[in-house]
Amino acid sequence: MPAPRPRGISDILPKIQNVSTTSNFLVKFALPSGTTSGGGLFNSGLRGHLRRKGVNDRFIADDVGLLCSDAVLPGSALASINTAGDYQGLIEKFAHTRNFTQVNFDFYVDTGYRSLKFLEHWMEYISGGSDEDASKDDYHFRMRYPAEYKSNDTRVVKFERDHNKFLEYRFIGLFPISINSVRVSYQGSQLLKATATFSYDRYVCGESSSLARMLGKLFNNQQNSGVDVTFGGDNATYRANTNLNAALRNTPIMNSDLASLNRNIQNSFSTSGFSNLAGMFIGEGRRA
Repeated sequence: MPAPRPRGISDILPKIQNVSTTSNFLVKFALPSGTTSGGGLFNSGLRGHLRRKGVNDRFIADDVGLLCSDAVLPGSALASINTAGDYQGLIEKFAHTRNFTQVNFDFYVDTGYRSLKFLEHWMEYISGGSDEDASKDDYHFRMRYPAEYKSNDTRVVKFERDHNKFLEYRFIGLFPISINSVRVSYQGSQLLKATATFSYDRYVCGESSSLARMLGKLFNNQQNSGVDVTFGGDNATYRANTNLNAALRNTPIMNSDLASLNRNIQNSFSTSGFSNLAGMFIGEGRRA
């Protein structure tokens, strides 16, 4: 290993300027759907329970994530076991289980108290399977099945100011396990906040949508960043950004020259195993 050499400020400054900050993030909740029949959604399940409490789907999908003032990027730890060798006299560690830590989210409480109702009634639904009146002495808790209350698509996205670089975490099996007591006081009025602790089975780091899968970005893969992606058993390759840009470059878009657009798309995809997909787009354009 060579001896360390002095580093100039010109070498260090670019590294310091590219440090991420904590303030740009987004939380997106997605709850399990209720029972469907005949194309309609009954007022049942977790979503139906929250609707009856005044927390609608629009608030869950958009607003409650914006009211989340503090979130965490999840962590995990590997449990290990010690193994002693019979001959070499060494003790080695081997990993056997990956454990996922709980996460805490802080929420501003709106004047309609919907963010607090969202947490309270989610937990109420988990343990409120009893049909008895909750205010009576004979009421008892009856836990629901995990598939009824666990969220498999809640996400935390950390991004930068230019929105070009981001890191996504998707939680599998997430549900609240505790809500901290919320202090109120006449002295020194402050913004009301609620803190909830969530448990989850595991998380997935990186994009997990079908679009990310098609573009080779699944789970933080970088295949589309100037790298060819090979499909199937043939030798055809598809460079996602280059081919799409080539198809749309200098081509009128607003239906002014649809034939030219279709021809460019077909030429770009014909050598990459996507001729069927291009033909589908062309057929849709002709019907339009």
